[in-house]
Amino acid sequence: MTISPVSTALGGTSAGTAVGFTSLSSAAPTRAPKQAMDSTVFMDLLVTQLKNQDPSSPMDTNAMIGQTTQLAMMEKLTQLASDSATGLSVQQRAAAAALIGKAVTYLAADGTSGGGTVSSVSYSGSTPTVTVGGASILLGSITGVTGA
Repeated sequence: MTISPVSTALGGTSAGTAVGFTSLSSAAPTRAPKQAMDSTVFMDLLVTQLKNQDPSSPMDTNAMIGQTTQLAMMEKLTQLASDSATGLSVQQRAAAAALIGKAVTYLAADGTSGGGTVSSVSYSGSTPTVTVGGASILLGSITGVTGA
């Protein structure tokens, strides 16, 4: 007895039926994995650990206190990072405002140098921009300041 491959609509061959066939595209939504652990994930892990512990050998209280302390430290570090980002933003805004009326030199996006007097500041983006001679220049592109 001989078994020959079955031709498919795409011109390929199939060695059998569609039993066990897995599609490469799925209509079901997939959950995107979290890229960072936050307090919710940490607390879920702790609660799951407590739910699934052996009643005859409960979790060591020192270990639980240690994990709770780690959670508190993680939350404080997250808050510190947020506060630092806010502080940087405020400093950038103050520095940009202080440039109004001053002569500056800058490096343009195309790599050329330019200069002129700052006439205004815009806070519309994530980094303040100053207007020099009608051109919007990112604060980080300023290479020099002279008093006017």
